[in-house]
Amino acid sequence: MFIMKNSSIISQVAQLRSPKFSQTGSSCTVSFWYYNYGQSVGAAEMQLLVDGLKEPTVLWRVYYNQGSQWLKAFIQLGRLPHPFQLSLDKISLGFYDGVSAIDDIMFENCALPPLAVSCEGPDRFWCRVTKACIDSLLVCDLVDNCGDGSDEDNCNPDLQCNFENGLCNWEQDVEDDFDWIRKQGPTPTLNTGPLKDHTTGTVKGHYLYMESSEPYVFQNKAVLLSPVFNPYGNETCIFRFHYHMFGKQVYKLSVFQRTVSNTKGQLLWYKFGNQGNRWIRETLHINSSKPFQILVEGTVGDGFTGDIGIDDLSFLSCTLYNGDLPAISTTPSGTSVPATLPMNNCTEEEFVCRASGNCIQMIQKCDFRPDCSDKSDEAPCAMEVCNFEDKTLCGWYQPASEETSETDSIHSTNIFKWGLGRGADLFPGQENQSPSTDHTTFTEEGWYLFADSSVGTFGQTADIATPVISLTGPKCRMVFWNHMIGATVGSLQVLSKIGNVTSKLWAQSGSQGTQWNRAEVFLGIRSSFQVVFRAKRGVSYMGDVAVDDITFEDCSPLLIPDRPCTLEEFTCANKYCVPKDNLCDFINDCADNSDENPNI
Repeated sequence: MFIMKNSSIISQVAQLRSPKFSQTGSSCTVSFWYYNYGQSVGAAEMQLLVDGLKEPTVLWRVYYNQGSQWLKAFIQLGRLPHPFQLSLDKISLGFYDGVSAIDDIMFENCALPPLAVSCEGPDRFWCRVTKACIDSLLVCDLVDNCGDGSDEDNCNPDLQCNFENGLCNWEQDVEDDFDWIRKQGPTPTLNTGPLKDHTTGTVKGHYLYMESSEPYVFQNKAVLLSPVFNPYGNETCIFRFHYHMFGKQVYKLSVFQRTVSNTKGQLLWYKFGNQGNRWIRETLHINSSKPFQILVEGTVGDGFTGDIGIDDLSFLSCTLYNGDLPAISTTPSGTSVPATLPMNNCTEEEFVCRASGNCIQMIQKCDFRPDCSDKSDEAPCAMEVCNFEDKTLCGWYQPASEETSETDSIHSTNIFKWGLGRGADLFPGQENQSPSTDHTTFTEEGWYLFADSSVGTFGQTADIATPVISLTGPKCRMVFWNHMIGATVGSLQVLSKIGNVTSKLWAQSGSQGTQWNRAEVFLGIRSSFQVVFRAKRGVSYMGDVAVDDITFEDCSPLLIPDRPCTLEEFTCANKYCVPKDNLCDFINDCADNSDENPNI
């Protein structure tokens, strides 16, 4: 179908209407090809007209000359329970010069789920009227997946929020930079944000969005807080939500879980960059032994086309907790301790074991040996074994960049940094520059750590570091697997950092083939240091540096035994015992070099 101009009236509208449809299922989409070419071709839009709703909902818009080519449009309709029509409207303002056309309209997944003869199993739900058999993860998620509403009956309203009547029992965080905004219809900025909500799929429905225009600047954050939930036995709490990340400068949406109130907690999930003009569903499985809270954090990108939307947040198999989370108070020395520490007589130079209240020396904290009965002295430290399969960074963190000033970092469009990735999330063709499987499970679903070269500029570096390690033993070494593939892959270094002084321990640059390669870095006896992975970006995006399965082996420091050394052992000057086999082997096994003394 195409439009011919036939008169010179100032404002003309051409409308093409679909037949009337009675309803759609929850996964319904429509796509079509359009052509909009010419100097003054004008705008076109697809509208949704729902029976009983006066205002049309805009589903898609094109504004300007798009060149002499066919382009594909994709629209998410979702569940529409009432009869509706689609209307393609072309508006011409006086002088019209061009061709507008549409072809190949296609509806997909628009029927209600099929009737099932039986529906067995704990992970299935049998719809009451339509008799469809659906996944039990779709029950009470604020979406009518059955087509008869039975999967949304008898749900606990305290575990759900579609923002139709406010924020429910979610709250805006007061520690963040600005607030999420409740909205109907499109966001104010063109080419970013949702055009409609996810619950109703029309302009009538509400959702929350994060505005990325001024006065907000790069990396400003808006955080939404869930109510507090109880820990549970074997039950896993399930969090479902829908997010919308459309716009060239969309930055990041993250979900955290915390058990202490004035912290950010543990990162459960994040998404980065433009995900297209659609609502996407995410399901997270949460385990906790303590009362916990969920944080949904949106981060502003480096421009105004970075609006992020969220809608239809719901929990399944979770119990609300009627208390508050404990807070962290800070001691005069600046070290953080939980406010509810047990009674103790420890000094500020000592670490308090969380369960028993016993005192240990600070040098015993983060030394790869648990000296507290509950291992709390090793909890905030680098983990001995890390495979990233629980989607955490195992204590590794990214230090804030010292080189760039505040203004530079706001205007720098591309931040080259480390993040978690997996083969399942790669785009077609990306296998030539990123690992398609991890090293732990050798599957697409396995997670690894990688420095994403699709952002950043040539020569930029990204660091990720362990917390300070207080002391290691003489045989300590770090083993890890690395993956470096791509035409312009940069380099990877392992550094030791004490204060602001770094020294290089290991380095590798250039493409190393399609496989994971093992690397071993000898650390030996060191104190009060950090291990840093530094990735340096190559000339282009063709090549990511990835790391997996990091282990610290034989790293706990030597213990002075409460017995004399045996005949097979050598007594070091500092009273340690080492095997006589280790004498004069150029390795400082005693930690004071007495086993390498030239007089022996």
